[in-house]
Amino acid sequence: MVTGEALIAYRALLRATRRSFAGDVEMLKASASEIRKKFEESRHVVSEIPRLLEEAREATQFISTMIVQAKLNERGGYEVKASQEHAGATLELPTEAMLRTKSV
Repeated sequence: MVTGEALIAYRALLRATRRSFAGDVEMLKASASEIRKKFEESRHVVSEIPRLLEEAREATQFISTMIVQAKLNERGGYEVKASQEHAGATLELPTEAMLRTKSV
């Protein structure tokens, strides 16, 4: 059933963001809001459901394997702790400008 598949994809995206943005309340709220918005926008789109579900699966995979948060340590620097899910992924370190604007 398509509704069930959409719900599974929705929940998988939320779980991926909770893991990737753990401890960052602002990003958790923003990502949950954006995910809900995208699913609501596509609620009545019947002809593109397979493509939309595939995009949701790809987004879940991307969030789970390509996003790693840098955390400020006690020395004033940032640390990145990649998990097993990130093995083999290319890590792009944030620039100082990115860190100052908190867009990371």
